[in-house]
Amino acid sequence: MAAAVPIDRECEVVVLGGGFSGLSAARALARRGVDVVVLEARDRVGGRSWTESVGGLRLDRGGQWIGPTQTRLQSLADELGVATFPTHTAGEAVELRDGVRHTYAGLIPTFDAPAAADAVEAILDLDLAALEVPTHAPWEAADAGRLDGTTLAGWMDDHLGSPVARDLLSVAVRGVFGAEPEELSLLFTLFYLHAGGGLSNLVRTTGGAQERRFVGGSQQLANGMADEIGDRVVLGSPVEVVRFDSDRDCGVTVTARRPGDGSWSVRAERAVLAVPPVIASRLDWVPHRPALRDQLAMRMPMGTVTKVHALYDRPFWRHDGLNGQLVADAGPLSSTFDDSPVDGGRGVLVGFVAGRDCRRFERDGLAGVKAVLEQLGRAFGPRAAEPLELGVQRWSEEAYTGGGPVALAVPGALSTLGPALREPVGPVHWAGTETATEWCGYLEGALQSGERAAAEVLDALGARS
Repeated sequence: MAAAVPIDRECEVVVLGGGFSGLSAARALARRGVDVVVLEARDRVGGRSWTESVGGLRLDRGGQWIGPTQTRLQSLADELGVATFPTHTAGEAVELRDGVRHTYAGLIPTFDAPAAADAVEAILDLDLAALEVPTHAPWEAADAGRLDGTTLAGWMDDHLGSPVARDLLSVAVRGVFGAEPEELSLLFTLFYLHAGGGLSNLVRTTGGAQERRFVGGSQQLANGMADEIGDRVVLGSPVEVVRFDSDRDCGVTVTARRPGDGSWSVRAERAVLAVPPVIASRLDWVPHRPALRDQLAMRMPMGTVTKVHALYDRPFWRHDGLNGQLVADAGPLSSTFDDSPVDGGRGVLVGFVAGRDCRRFERDGLAGVKAVLEQLGRAFGPRAAEPLELGVQRWSEEAYTGGGPVALAVPGALSTLGPALREPVGPVHWAGTETATEWCGYLEGALQSGERAAAEVLDALGARS
């Protein structure tokens, strides 16, 4: 049994993490009369959703979009009175290929028509294969071991003969996962696509995952959930130690730091860990770490992504017949979108530096920033290379996230250790968007995971009573 420690607060359930998943779990529990405390390491709630003022505009440095079938997220927005508006899509998009600029209309660039057709066919093949992988237990899929022993890059080798088609698919993969195709298990990829309605859905604006944005930013939704929970949300309290005994259902004690106050401990009957797997594995577990969950966490690194906002006095690209979307075969930016405010009074382009381009960008420092501006200029004209302000959010430098947009299962992880992803360990339950079976990796998935963890806890507390 874990050694006794001084207890500063007792409750029924302690939630580690004040992102969408942790707040979703805590709110569901509090509404059922459960005494719950939320410990959040940062001085804000929201996790990978963070809305900040940049150049006088409220911009989302993290997750920002909502699309069809994201019903929990929409219901939360409706409840809190947060409106949405469509992503700007009128006009043509830009492709930069081999340094040459082309414009196109539709889902993917069509300058090389045969390659575009091959890429579309590959996307459809992936989406069909994804339907065969159960989202609740991808390790139970037919031939799961073989799928998990194959990378997405290996699948592309077998299905794509055109280098241009391969580049197009790789750009989509970087945007969705923050990783390269060779880094992803095929089984994990198919599970993820099934959970989000298919790759064609995940890369689409109108009718897809990037369809709409929140007026005022997505973090409002986290703030609204936290306001309902009230002073039971404790900010600036990074948890360091988790004490429990998996062989005896005797509760859990967590010890956290508090600025200026040293450390304090919370004793609870149950705990919900609503943080990325790699962050959970960094905690000090007493008397031991959950072995299988720890092994899985080591095989689920975070993706690599940096989000860039370029601010202008107006969205001039619209007047040039462009919609602000870019697809590029060479970095640093692999994709951009029009991120201007709802009234269009100011212009904002948001871009993503992901995968190997992001790792190069981080090494290059100021040279990487200069390359971003040069690329914007090539895509949208000289004015794009001279923004009024440039906001750069390096998610890999976020201590309590470690990357983004989601944790990735490397080959061999899900088929051998997958059940540990959501299976409780003694009094410890797991949440976080990585544990979702719907919209894994997205805000919707975070909400779903929190509701599922809360239901598990309520069952356990009911069985106790």
